[in-house]
Amino acid sequence: MKVAVLMSGGIDSSFVALYLKKRRYKIIGLTFVNVNRETQREAISRAKRIANSLSIPHIVLDIKEIFGRRIIEPFCESFTQGETPNPCPFCNRIIKFGLIFQKIKNLGVNKIATGHYARVGFSFKTKRYFLRSAKDKKKDQSYFLWQLSQEQLSKVLSPLGDFKKEEVKKKVYQKFPKIFEDYRESQDVCFLRGKKLSQLLKEKIKENPGLILDLDGKIIGEHSGIHFFTIGQRSGLRIGAKSPKQKPFYVVEIWREKNAIVIGEEKHLFKRQLETRDLNWVSIRPPKGYLEARARIRYRHEEVGADIQLLSNKKAKVIFKKPQRAITPGQHIVFYKKNLLLGGGIIEKTK
Repeated sequence: MKVAVLMSGGIDSSFVALYLKKRRYKIIGLTFVNVNRETQREAISRAKRIANSLSIPHIVLDIKEIFGRRIIEPFCESFTQGETPNPCPFCNRIIKFGLIFQKIKNLGVNKIATGHYARVGFSFKTKRYFLRSAKDKKKDQSYFLWQLSQEQLSKVLSPLGDFKKEEVKKKVYQKFPKIFEDYRESQDVCFLRGKKLSQLLKEKIKENPGLILDLDGKIIGEHSGIHFFTIGQRSGLRIGAKSPKQKPFYVVEIWREKNAIVIGEEKHLFKRQLETRDLNWVSIRPPKGYLEARARIRYRHEEVGADIQLLSNKKAKVIFKKPQRAITPGQHIVFYKKNLLLGGGIIEKTK
């Protein structure tokens, strides 16, 4: 079996290459350029050094034009709609297991391996590929893979699902001590590359001032653009407090049609219902009518019990067992039964 390992130059993907090489897979390393080569110079160099150390071919694939068009532009556009998007699930579906696999099929590649902490398998009972959360619950990244199709899952290798992060780091530092001696892991969205999100939005979106309102519709202040705000945000409101005893204000709603920000107290951030769009059922066939599951409304969010009422093939109403804080349109909600990822959708609105 010939496998392409997506090598970012980081610890996780380097471990995957090392792991598969030891198990005698025929592998090639692949690093894609999604911003520009100069910005990614260190990462590309590190990936190439790792590939050389393992005696495997290394390819650099420049996809910045299509990445900008399919990922970055829709990401920024979503902010203008009053949403707070998460680009990673789209990147996985459209780029990593879509575009890239198509581009390298002529190399005889059967599978793509990535540094995701998740477990992929096949059930002979249901005759479906499935996703499970990783052994390392703190690092589990199954959340980011909910948009994948059955065909895409059939091409995925994810060795990290069975390892703890500390095991991975230890083995990589032992194998490549010189390459990683000054390495610092980044938590940024990959295409920001150290740039602040607000800076990217200023570059991509024209300033569009509007009003800040309270829950009664009273004008409290002005903002420079709804794209700079997200539900639950406190900073950047620049409205001050009327008295030392006044409770802090948070963004509780974003009204795209009126180009307005609505503020309230923290208690106003808690909601029990939401509606989703673009549902995708991964490990199970599309259910009908009603489903109980545990839901996660953002990557680091604790799963909570929920009732899922199917409104159509692609839409659902989700009612939580207890109110959830700062449910954010544009973010992704993912459903689990124990450690099995059932599917997910994009949060459209709350109630």
